Amino acid sequence: MNVNNQQRKQVVIVVMSGHQIINFGGPADVFTNADNCLRATGSEAGYDILITSPTANKKIRSANGMEMICQYSAMEITTPIDTLIVAGNNFQTLKTPEYKDFYRWLISINNNNTRRIGSVCGGAFALAEAGLLNGKKATTHWELSERLKKDYPLVDVNANAFYTNDGNIYTSGGVSSGIDLALALVEEDHGKDIAIQVARKMVFYLSRPGFQVQFGNLLPVYESSNIAEKLHSWFNENLHEPLDVTSIADHLNMSPRNFTRVFHRQTGLPPAKFIEKLRVETARKYLEDTDMPLEGIAEKCGLGGLVSMRRTFLRHLMTTPSDYRRAFRTSLKVPGFSDILQSNLYHTN
Repeated sequence: MNVNNQQRKQVVIVVMSGHQIINFGGPADVFTNADNCLRATGSEAGYDILITSPTANKKIRSANGMEMICQYSAMEITTPIDTLIVAGNNFQTLKTPEYKDFYRWLISINNNNTRRIGSVCGGAFALAEAGLLNGKKATTHWELSERLKKDYPLVDVNANAFYTNDGNIYTSGGVSSGIDLALALVEEDHGKDIAIQVARKMVFYLSRPGFQVQFGNLLPVYESSNIAEKLHSWFNENLHEPLDVTSIADHLNMSPRNFTRVFHRQTGLPPAKFIEKLRVETARKYLEDTDMPLEGIAEKCGLGGLVSMRRTFLRHLMTTPSDYRRAFRTSLKVPGFSDILQSNLYHTN
């Protein structure tokens, strides 16, 4: 618990252009509810939340077209900040002239004037642009992780975590992960009881730890010339079989050694690791879109029995098949599911 938990804390949320509303609305609601819970206990501690823009005109436009005018721009904040959170990013304005003053202000942020710095989703790119993530561990939405690695090679990117921190830098993944992060910050400040009260008010889980993986696609999208894409249909038809290197190489009329070398070079994965990830991806689709028993899914996807499938899911997704189904089961059956499944496995974003 923070030693200064009896002091009110200023939370400044900078809303970047093209954001989804939950990017900043989720964390703002967490801190607002925490403030109400603390007031109810008679505590003088709490949070003062400021929603700000990164531009002098104080205007921001959301991804759904809604425009907002903030009371302040970030650059007008001159008082010490407890927690600074940069939320969202559509990249179109990331390096435009109108953002120069914001990055100049962001670069001036340090331990003397700001206790914690965080980001939600694409907000990590703004922190990286200001150099605040250099040499730091960070995460972002799983779809953006490769771009973050490429554009900012000095950042140690963890594509899986819901949220992570390195020193006083906190970053979170996809939109709802901003709520996870904000709850973790409230717990850090005021203990688990207050965080649980907030989570209950918001009908949200407190128990999603930062190390739990984002549920992005385990396999990247491959071009049609890639050997994995060429094998796509054959893999799906034979996933219940052992699929060892020899059988795959024989199917392609290649030697096992040459196949292994070419496959690893083109996909970045050994054949066995690729097949295991493909089995999990296929099982995920069955868990989401069918009522097939777990035993049947394990057999159909070549994952062995229930124990083996559970172990494999924990290794790749840090959750069990049954928990995954409860979280992501679709409410409607998908017509022609098996056909859709076969065509989408390599193209899920």
